[in-house]
Amino acid sequence: MEAAAPKILILYASYGEGHVQAARAIMDSLRRIGRCEVQLLDLMAESHPWLNDLTKFVYMQSFKTIPQLYGWVYNITRGMQAKSAFGSVLHSFGMRQLALTLDKEKPDLVIHTFPQLALPVLRRKLGMKLPIVNVVTDFDLHGRWLHPDIDRYYVATEDIQQEAAQRGIPIERIVATGIPIHASFYPMSTEEAANQQHTIPQPISGTTTLLIMAGAYGVLSGILDICRQLSQLPQLRLLIVCGRNQQLKAELDALYAGHPNIYTYGFVDYVPALMRASHMVITKPGGITLSESIASGLPILVFKPVPGQELNNALYLEQKGAARIARTTEELIQHCIELISSPSLAAEMKHSIELLRKPHPADRIAEDILHQLVDKSPSIRTT
Repeated sequence: MEAAAPKILILYASYGEGHVQAARAIMDSLRRIGRCEVQLLDLMAESHPWLNDLTKFVYMQSFKTIPQLYGWVYNITRGMQAKSAFGSVLHSFGMRQLALTLDKEKPDLVIHTFPQLALPVLRRKLGMKLPIVNVVTDFDLHGRWLHPDIDRYYVATEDIQQEAAQRGIPIERIVATGIPIHASFYPMSTEEAANQQHTIPQPISGTTTLLIMAGAYGVLSGILDICRQLSQLPQLRLLIVCGRNQQLKAELDALYAGHPNIYTYGFVDYVPALMRASHMVITKPGGITLSESIASGLPILVFKPVPGQELNNALYLEQKGAARIARTTEELIQHCIELISSPSLAAEMKHSIELLRKPHPADRIAEDILHQLVDKSPSIRTT
């Protein structure tokens, strides 16, 4: 008799797109590789909808209007302990809703792609034999992710693996898989690639293509001035993704209608194809977008990173040689000019990116989870 498919619950949060994108990438891999039954749950939204809306609003406003305060709070709590008074409060939300979901769905394993860790306490209270894993979605390690009762961690790099171990997590529980992103960011067949070209212009010899992710986390600061200055550089083609910001796209369309080297896009589902058509990228440094850029082999230019995980992500990649940070428009334009005019600099950054690249992180996470479930290995405890 064939064994029942594993049932897996993935907990995420809708503070930005990154956590849900990571959850969906893992879900796709688990369903494809292990034929798993997978359910996604936005725990905060389901358990405390009004509080979820309020905290999302405060989170996004703090990003935009008081970034220094946000960064101060992030960094001062970076070393927090899960069982401290502050940690206990943060991890208490959603416990009742989670208990109801567990009773109804009876999963074999639970995955966090957001550090709202109500489950470890709940598991102890109920005496459950339920493995729990965390998938860290940044290149920085905040203390909210760390809990002594988490059975396995999947992290972006070996550096985070070592840091988590230094902060008390047994190293055998930590796997440096990379941050999970959609499989379409990795090499595909010629036919698949051709089907994803959409309206993307074909490369022109002697022209550098710069992808600008202008719609991430709202509007990239100063985007109109950035585009104005970049449009004056010779042999530079701009692909500008405005996301859901229709006003920004309309403004850019009005300014550059008929311009032979400027292409604007709204919300698209073919970012992998845009990245494959580009030579470098300007973006805000969320963990998912940075991982997508790394998977695509693109030198990364980060503009005005917000203090907190964004800035820490950017500083890490800059230290590794994979990214450059610009704090003014003039500095950003200068970085672009240097990359365009210096093939050796671009090659050095691409080499640094190659050293960071992890093949198919979502598949690696899915395969490891399934291996541990089948083998009942102590790496994922079941008692």
